[in-house]
Amino acid sequence: MMTGWVVLGFIGQIMFSLRFLIQWLASEKAKKSIIPTAFWYFSIAGSLILLIYAIHRKDPVFIVGQSTGSFIYLRNLYLIKNSKEEEVDIG
Repeated sequence: MMTGWVVLGFIGQIMFSLRFLIQWLASEKAKKSIIPTAFWYFSIAGSLILLIYAIHRKDPVFIVGQSTGSFIYLRNLYLIKNSKEEEVDIG
């Protein structure tokens, strides 16, 4: 029988895995390799859910890995947001 924590862990893993499907579909549509903004949102969602699960499990390796990833994903979204604001100011 699955506990709520295991279900949460699977939800995080599904969110994290869906980012690859999103990236693949966007690349196929564009006929080149691209990383859409949604990739980073799914990365953050999955990573944060998995981080909560890892903290509950008290797994230091998993905690460090997901913490580091979450920071990188948030930084990428910040850079994307600033890039779009600069395009508006210039254009």
